[in-house]
Amino acid sequence: MGIKFHPDAGTILICDFEGFKAPEMIKRRPVVVVSNRPRKTTGLCTVVPCSTTQPAEILNCHYSFVLDPPLPSPHDAHAQWVKCDMVYTVSFDRLSVPFIGKDANGKRIYDQRTVTDDELNGIRKAMLHGLGFSNLTHHL
Repeated sequence: MGIKFHPDAGTILICDFEGFKAPEMIKRRPVVVVSNRPRKTTGLCTVVPCSTTQPAEILNCHYSFVLDPPLPSPHDAHAQWVKCDMVYTVSFDRLSVPFIGKDANGKRIYDQRTVTDDELNGIRKAMLHGLGFSNLTHHL
């Protein structure tokens, strides 16, 4: 079930990329929201996907950060690699908050987290590199 709110920039969510075609993202994976909340509700937000696998060649468009504790399985690696050359604007219907389990009363428990301001800034710099705007990184 999709989210019903525009998440803040830096929020970590799960995105279902089903329906995309390889080499695009094609499965569920963590994402970091990079768009700010718009003045009007659009039902869309911009995200960059994360991977638990280090890239074969680390480029300026890759950014890594550590989550402690890690996200729930199957995304439960401490190190997350953000693929900042793969920027997506997706519908809220594709996004969900990571689900941890249920409490003793059967109520769902969600893992609501954000990256730090420094990490979000690093992700945005890596996005500029990935989009071919390396000359603008000094503005961040």
